[in-house]
Amino acid sequence: MASLRLGGALSRLSLLQVQLPGKPSSPLPLPLFHPSKSKPRTRNPFRFYYMASSEPKESPANNPGLHTTPDQATKGYFMQQTMFRIKDPKVSLDFYSRVLGMSLLKRLDFPEMKFSLYFMGYEDTASSPSDPVDRTVWTFGRLATIELTHNWGTESDPEFKGYHNGNSEPRGFGHIGVTVDDTYKACERFERLGVEFVKKPDDGKMKGIAFIKDPDGYWIEIFDLKTIGKTTSSAA
Repeated sequence: MASLRLGGALSRLSLLQVQLPGKPSSPLPLPLFHPSKSKPRTRNPFRFYYMASSEPKESPANNPGLHTTPDQATKGYFMQQTMFRIKDPKVSLDFYSRVLGMSLLKRLDFPEMKFSLYFMGYEDTASSPSDPVDRTVWTFGRLATIELTHNWGTESDPEFKGYHNGNSEPRGFGHIGVTVDDTYKACERFERLGVEFVKKPDDGKMKGIAFIKDPDGYWIEIFDLKTIGKTTSSAA
């Protein structure tokens, strides 16, 4: 009799109405108990969202909001620069040229506003124009450059506390990425040069990828084409 009363109670409880956010209340059978050796399964709406189509992950069917035919007005657009504010150009130029191997493509000074811009990138400056204005135009035609912005005086201001790198609260900007020939060899060299690491190649679950910091604390991801496919294969 006790088991019959318990069964009836559970049956009535399973028909309790549950109010879901944004949904009218409706009788739902609730999983009131779970075996001690298993954990409740949390429904992940994004799984169904991404698996809604058998087409490639990058297709519009799997990425609502994505447009695959660019507006003709955007023809000729390309990603040209990412800007970092820096404290001391001497320190930053040394890092980006000596440690990362970039070249200074162009420097622009604005005395009236007291700041300078240093455009760094992986380009052969021997092919750049000799005329200063033409060189500016040439620089702005290069792909994926770094624009280092120096507000004059920060390098010697004892009250200057530095810039937010986006990786502490409130989080926003994350990092840039640099492709190298061999992540492990590159990181061995960075270590010898005293570069600060956020993550070394064998730290954490994602092997073969590293993160270093520039002098202002901005994160730089380091990876190579030999291992990036394997490292990210489970997410592909």
